[in-house]
Amino acid sequence: MSYQVVSFNHKNCEQVHREKLAFSNDEEKLSMLQKLTSFDFIDEAYIVSTCNRVEIVIATKDAFSSYHAILGLLSLKSGLTFYELKGMDGRYDDAKAISHIFSVVSSLESLVIGESQITGQVKDAYRFSFFHKTAGRKLNRVISYAVKCAAEVRNVTNISKYPLSIASVAVTQAHKIYGDNISGMTAVIIGAGDMGLIAAKNLLRLGCDVLLLGRKRAKIEAIAKSLGEDVRFDTMDNLHKYLNRYRLLFSATSAKETIIHSSMIESDSLDRVWFDMAIPRDIEEMPNLKKLQLFRIDDLKNISKDNYALKQEQAIRAIEIVEVYKDEFYRWLRALSIEPVIKDMRLQVKSAIEKELERAIEKKFVPKEYEANMQKMAEQMFNRFLHDATHNLRQCSSEITSTKRVDAIKEIFEIVIDDRNAKKYKKEHHTKGYK
Repeated sequence: MSYQVVSFNHKNCEQVHREKLAFSNDEEKLSMLQKLTSFDFIDEAYIVSTCNRVEIVIATKDAFSSYHAILGLLSLKSGLTFYELKGMDGRYDDAKAISHIFSVVSSLESLVIGESQITGQVKDAYRFSFFHKTAGRKLNRVISYAVKCAAEVRNVTNISKYPLSIASVAVTQAHKIYGDNISGMTAVIIGAGDMGLIAAKNLLRLGCDVLLLGRKRAKIEAIAKSLGEDVRFDTMDNLHKYLNRYRLLFSATSAKETIIHSSMIESDSLDRVWFDMAIPRDIEEMPNLKKLQLFRIDDLKNISKDNYALKQEQAIRAIEIVEVYKDEFYRWLRALSIEPVIKDMRLQVKSAIEKELERAIEKKFVPKEYEANMQKMAEQMFNRFLHDATHNLRQCSSEITSTKRVDAIKEIFEIVIDDRNAKKYKKEHHTKGYK
């Protein structure tokens, strides 16, 4: 069994392609997960689909076959050819997959280094898969360590000191454009998800009034009231009116199609600054609006790079932490694999003692009344004999080259381990599971 990640993200895949690959709802995601785990060689899977990345993470018996299966299914879903996908993906196997997962959860791979949302997004992705029985112990092990690694990165570095999300970067950009004049302006925010709420809170800190738009009046009203008296609300039915009244707009909905069209604009006389933070995009191209400054997710990369420059030293330290946790994870995983082997060896010894003692008593080699003492003595003798061997097995299990030696022991002693029933050794690393 090995781990594999196939990643399409802001570094290797343009936004227009990420939009085609994105999973817009849970039904699409579940369908893909069920197709993946229907293959005999894929044991578990979860999918991370955000504005910046689409990643499929699996535990597999055959990395070559699973990689081609993933690209084939994504090709059918997106309409992109197999070779187009192969030219823009990032493939990570085994140790590189673990390092990548730890880096993603620690937000080192995010468009905004140090943003806080990705950790929760990955945990939610695993929970969804676990609930639908497409992920279990194997990926739980990885998530547990990844969350611990992310916590260590946050505690040791200042990686989260600066803007925390795409939404906060967008607000920062708006502040750069308008300066102190942003105070007192009205900003229209479309969508009351995480992005919209982060944008609203950052704008309120700058002294902006916020107009929050959503589809369901009761829901949007409750959210607006929770944000304070400087937040008004309305439904999407009146979007047309506000597009022509206010110049500052942030959009982050989960709509499958664009919701803002050029036909909705009455005049180009208004200087507009809009931020489209949605995947797929909320705002269609508007080349005829000369006074419109439109920023999409990929347009914020330069800001992200500036942000990275500020964090470069911390990022280097964070990468070192990721590597330490990766090595620790594999040491623990190898140690985990050896315990069932040792247990089976001892069970074989116990069974052999019982059979031979029973035969000896039956043949009158040993009186029946000596049975308990003889069994205790035999067990002590074999425990003494196995002591150094089991100690050496545990020692060698922490080494990278231990797999072949452990496999040889399994073959010699005819040991077959059913991973589904193996005990959860080192329980402290499973307490962060999502059962």
